[in-house]
Amino acid sequence: MSADYEKLFAEIAAYAARRRAEDSSRYHAPSASYAQQVGGFQLDLSQAAEPDQVIRELMELAEPGLAAITAPRFFGWVMGGSNPTGVAADWLTSIWGQNAGNHIATPAAAAAETASAAALLELLDLPREASVGFVTGATMASFTCLAAARGAVLRRAGWNIDADGMAGCPPISIVVGEEAHSTIFAGLKYLGFGERNFVKVAVNREGAMEMDAFVAAMRTVQGPAIVIGQAGHINSGAFDPFVDIAQIARERGAWLHVDGAFGLWANATQTHRLQCEGLDLADSWSVDGHKWLQTPYDCAYAIVRDRESHLRAMQIAASYLPTAAGADRVPADYVPELSRRARGFATWAMIRLLGRQGIADMVSRHCALAQRFAEALGAEPGVEIMNDVVLNQVAVHFGADAQTAAVVARVQAGGECFVAGASWRGKAIMRISVTNENTTEADVDRSVAAMLEAWRAVRG
Repeated sequence: MSADYEKLFAEIAAYAARRRAEDSSRYHAPSASYAQQVGGFQLDLSQAAEPDQVIRELMELAEPGLAAITAPRFFGWVMGGSNPTGVAADWLTSIWGQNAGNHIATPAAAAAETASAAALLELLDLPREASVGFVTGATMASFTCLAAARGAVLRRAGWNIDADGMAGCPPISIVVGEEAHSTIFAGLKYLGFGERNFVKVAVNREGAMEMDAFVAAMRTVQGPAIVIGQAGHINSGAFDPFVDIAQIARERGAWLHVDGAFGLWANATQTHRLQCEGLDLADSWSVDGHKWLQTPYDCAYAIVRDRESHLRAMQIAASYLPTAAGADRVPADYVPELSRRARGFATWAMIRLLGRQGIADMVSRHCALAQRFAEALGAEPGVEIMNDVVLNQVAVHFGADAQTAAVVARVQAGGECFVAGASWRGKAIMRISVTNENTTEADVDRSVAAMLEAWRAVRG
């Protein structure tokens, strides 16, 4: 049996190396649609198969329906490239088959999280006493942080949510920018908040909250409040003015949460950390590892200044579950999951691989590449760069909405690179997100050429 496993794993390793080696020449969009893929994946429950046959069939079936997300010219959404070292660590995580719920069953997983959490707080220059939960993505990171916020602000108002739940509790006002990311509203929905709880703040042309509007919004708030700011607007990369927001939130007794899914990594640099001024004054932060840290999916971090509030929101108690004693870390105490994979291993591997300087250099380089995109595209007649390129995001409008959509479609169909479309400030845009560690100036120039070729054909 061991020889069978050796052969199976060796074939997968060879496939993985071959696939990554072909990334730069790969067609960047899936060649098969969802509808085309569904039929191939249908299962006949009366048939069993050998392990090597199963894996071979899976590779053959999946290939046409995969985007080249790990490739250097994939700029759709904000997606990291799943660094091979992180992938190898994640593969080990699967091979070890450990459930990272507690430190008794898997002390190695808990220890890797402890070390990685301390390194993350140092890299992002956040309060060193903060607690860190290792979750799936920014949605669950914000959900976790906002659950801690909900309990904390209610306790300040004299309501014990642990004992009395939400029914009949003092209403909580959620003060949030009009262009907060959709996952923030999803997390709030999961926590029982609706539209009538939101106090939406007007934003400037870059999508950052206007301070006058924020001050006015806070004057209308009565009772417990949670303020949600954004470090890295999804279209522009803009940051809310955190120094002033934090001061007003603190004076008002509100909890300040920062959605920093990708933008928080700017604090690890010397080139862009000025935008992060005031971030350390918040009460909680959400940030992804599978974006700028280049870990494999899924990996993100819920960071909470007040460890007790974090624990009270997430901790699961049962007689058969171990509890933390002294300096012990129970990983499940900080996340919504009891059973989960050990995300700390891949995080540890990527921080060990890149170090402080490697992470800072990568983030700074990606921001410079975004500028290169903006300058090259903006020089073309009829092309409008809609944002100040302060980070890694570029929002591009091609003459008219229909033309912009047509350019995006042509670029995707061409396969030289991949971009996505969006709607912002009443216009259709092509949104370029530079997040893959392997992207070079040559990749930007090739992509610009493909985009301009598509634009000229559409404008033609």
